[in-house]
Amino acid sequence: MDAALAGADVVVNLTNSPTFDDASPAFFQTSMDNLLAAAQRAGTGHFVILSIVGVDQVPELDYYRAKALQEDILKAGPVPYSIVRATQFMEFMDAVLSWTADNDTVRLPNTPIQPIAAADVAATVANVAAGSPLGGTLDVAGPDVYPLDELGRITLTAKGDKRSVTTDDTAGMFAVVHGDVLLAKDSARIAHTHYTDWLK
Repeated sequence: MDAALAGADVVVNLTNSPTFDDASPAFFQTSMDNLLAAAQRAGTGHFVILSIVGVDQVPELDYYRAKALQEDILKAGPVPYSIVRATQFMEFMDAVLSWTADNDTVRLPNTPIQPIAAADVAATVANVAAGSPLGGTLDVAGPDVYPLDELGRITLTAKGDKRSVTTDDTAGMFAVVHGDVLLAKDSARIAHTHYTDWLK
């Protein structure tokens, strides 16, 4: 890492845990400790990570607790920092649908979701990385809010998938999310790509 960071003005850490289970905190602890130490040795002046809107509001999820830990490690570390928190990626919908699907139906909760295109997230991260350290967090979100079950129906229809969506507030990872904690607040930067346009 010392060789990789030599002369770097900014470190952008987009690494991700290989699992979403209770092993993920150890991944973020180790990777952040190592990267921050290397960044400090290199004299790097800005450290950027990508996190998740509402990540500290869903303690029931191991992965969200791990990402919140990553944020805390960065805040307490020796390098000036910026945290970009994004809402759920549009690109994740196929995976979300697969978690609770069978041959005929997909079960989804009506959790409010504000999907964002990964390209819009990448542009925001690059913009933040090119600027001065925020010493805080910037939220970025898509322009539209959907209940997750409705988003599933829109997705299946657009793909010509004949399966139906059943609303089930016990189904899948997002069943443990309460209220609108995954939605951006008023101070968020709103991206331009609408989900229906992205699907096309």
